[in-house]
Amino acid sequence: MSMTFKVPSIKCEECVDTITKEIKVHDENAKVTGDVAKKTIEVDSNMSEESVKQSITITGHEVS
Repeated sequence: MSMTFKVPSIKCEECVDTITKEIKVHDENAKVTGDVAKKTIEVDSNMSEESVKQSITITGHEVS
């Protein structure tokens, strides 16, 4: 399932990498792309939306 999340605290590609690594801990086959300019994370995964949000917040970022 493809989901897009607004993550206003994203500042750089390193932020995207950190979030990607955390999501892949829970679903190694997840496809994660981030857009620093738009401050969004797009996730294609079998994880629930809530689980993805929790993974993002674990990295210290907020989902709005």
